[in-house]
Amino acid sequence: MDAAFTAEQDEIRRTLREVLAKRCGPADLRTAVGSDAGYDTALWAQLAGRLGLPGLALPQEYGGVGCTLTELALACEETGRALLPSPLLATAGLVAPLIMALGTPGQRAELLPRLADASLTCALAVPGGSLGQALGLTGDPGAGAWAGGGRAGGVQARQERGGGWLLYGEAAQILDGHSAGLLLVAAHTGGFARSRTLLFLVRGQTAGLSRTRLTTLDETRPQGCIELRDAAAELLGEVDEGDAVTDALAAAGTGAAVLLAAESVGAAGSALDRTVEYVRTREQFGRAIGSFQALKHRLADLYVQVQAARSAAYHAARDKAAGPLALAAGLETLRTVAGEAIQLHGGIGFTWEHEAHLYFKRAAADELLFGPVHRLRDRAAERAGLFAREGVA
Repeated sequence: MDAAFTAEQDEIRRTLREVLAKRCGPADLRTAVGSDAGYDTALWAQLAGRLGLPGLALPQEYGGVGCTLTELALACEETGRALLPSPLLATAGLVAPLIMALGTPGQRAELLPRLADASLTCALAVPGGSLGQALGLTGDPGAGAWAGGGRAGGVQARQERGGGWLLYGEAAQILDGHSAGLLLVAAHTGGFARSRTLLFLVRGQTAGLSRTRLTTLDETRPQGCIELRDAAAELLGEVDEGDAVTDALAAAGTGAAVLLAAESVGAAGSALDRTVEYVRTREQFGRAIGSFQALKHRLADLYVQVQAARSAAYHAARDKAAGPLALAAGLETLRTVAGEAIQLHGGIGFTWEHEAHLYFKRAAADELLFGPVHRLRDRAAERAGLFAREGVA
């Protein structure tokens, strides 16, 4: 396998880094997260128009660019470097693959071109705050408890006599849930005896839907809470008594894990670059602190860890089965680098106003998004049968 990037992939990286350097500096970042949407909508439209960012991995027949997960991961590494607040992960990483996998031809033809041109943003609403389990990253998605258990709680769906669907319940901690134009909601239907989890499309202005933006540790990753009170919904795809939904969620989960791993690597690399630049100029005892051997060793260890996590992320982009372990490596690397960045910046690094804390908050929040790290590794080991007892299937 040739692991080198192509000229087209290098051009995606160069162009995206160039745009984000101009439009996503620290001041721009704080302005964007303070807006109602939680991100710069004009920048998002520019990234869609110039690079086709949200449709990078969508087929050309649906208005996408027709690239692969590798190109999308490469873009996510660059957005991670800038800590770009955007609907990219929720829209292109989570919802688009589910619509591709489960949607009817009509749903794909209607929705995917609008995702690709950034005229529509989406959010995956999973009740119970168990997104990692729903995506098969930290538990079995077929268990169903994450969607309400079939009795109460979560979101329940019932079908009207005319064939339409109504949803009742609530879900919190939804990426871009407060602003997305389309919600993809996981809900239980069929009653307790025949309970199964299906996915439903809920338009942003539907009667019976109320949304609230949540206060989050990482403001660059806005989240929302939704309440559904007999809100009209459309079933994604056709009713399936089998495992199509859980299989599609698991497949989307491995892809999203790759993208978040690449994001984490980008953020860790940027935090390390900023730290190296600081220790080159910060003087103590008449010399730059970066000249001390002890600090050189610490920075060299961080560099090796970042490069190892980056290699894992791009290996997973070519082999999605490695996504959960690559994500664990990326999250652990970002947490380590962000912590060291605060330490090596000294007193100024401990102030909330310093940029180092933006990376630290991203590290803490991302680990709770699909993780934590030890559960990602535990689930991967379980699926690989590493600790299966003798004689037990």
